[in-house]
Amino acid sequence: MNPDWQNFLVRHAAVIDSGVTRHFGDAAAELCATAQATVLCDLSQFGTLRISGEDAQAFLQNMLSNDIRDVGASRAQLSSLNTPKGRMVASILIWRNGDDYLLQLPRVLCETMRKKLSMYVLRAKVKIFDASDEIVVLGLSGENAQEILRKQFGELPQLPFGFIGNGQAGVLKFSDTRFQVSVAVQHAPALWQVLSQHAQPVGGVCWDWLTIRAGIPVILPQTQEQFVPQMTNFDLVGGVNFKKGCYPGQEIVARMQYLGKLKRRMYLAHIDGNEAPQPGDELFSADMEGQASGLIVNATSAPNGGYDMLAVVQISSKETQTVYWKPPQGVVLQFLPLPYPLPQG
Repeated sequence: MNPDWQNFLVRHAAVIDSGVTRHFGDAAAELCATAQATVLCDLSQFGTLRISGEDAQAFLQNMLSNDIRDVGASRAQLSSLNTPKGRMVASILIWRNGDDYLLQLPRVLCETMRKKLSMYVLRAKVKIFDASDEIVVLGLSGENAQEILRKQFGELPQLPFGFIGNGQAGVLKFSDTRFQVSVAVQHAPALWQVLSQHAQPVGGVCWDWLTIRAGIPVILPQTQEQFVPQMTNFDLVGGVNFKKGCYPGQEIVARMQYLGKLKRRMYLAHIDGNEAPQPGDELFSADMEGQASGLIVNATSAPNGGYDMLAVVQISSKETQTVYWKPPQGVVLQFLPLPYPLPQG
């Protein structure tokens, strides 16, 4: 986290650990507010890579699962970086900043992904920088989020993953009640002071909960190389383009789409209890005879107690069995409806 930004947040009651804003004094109350009110989050759990140079578009087009040509001044997108075997090593949110592309991913992965992408630059006219300390990213969620941002920025994006920028800041829309604002670090304190007059500051875990409830996976170190994109519903949330050209893993991803039968999908679930599940934890069901029937992708505390999670689970197990966290018959997963439909059959 940028030291100046961290000092500003601490002066405004933030509790920060390992560069992440954990809470502003009462984590449980902040989660409840996230479910019921309008909240403001510092998203320092994410970092940003800046890709610049005249070959930046062609370079990213050859590396990522989505069609980078669709990212413009008014459009952001989800995408993924995969292994040659089609396994996700990063889930990425992308938008434009002038001629540059900004790639947002968990901060813990930024340096690893910067090095990995740099290996493929070769003679291309591309530069890759870690801009995490130059850009502050804020999340605003709740019924009043749209009105608050309209008063500050005027026109807002109309569609999900729509984007507008005014030179100093950019606003990305996820839904009518959830937005992300990216701003240069020197302008972040003034923006925070304006937005926090109308929205309650909350810790980053609150945004993580909103992302889980939206059914959007975030690949972390514990889950790298565990899933092809379709397993995490990345095809359903707009993170894969099946008509673009080659990229690492493209053949596997396309074969799964057109010729294979997907055996695992990602579901939204809840568990009760006080012990926290972790990304990468295995899930079990009786039909798998001691083998794992699934894996937790993301998990965090839920406002009313227990934990909400996104979990990739064997489809047959989810449909016919009780699925547990921790063997042999540990905590039962209670499956919840995702905000988008899953394919039938």
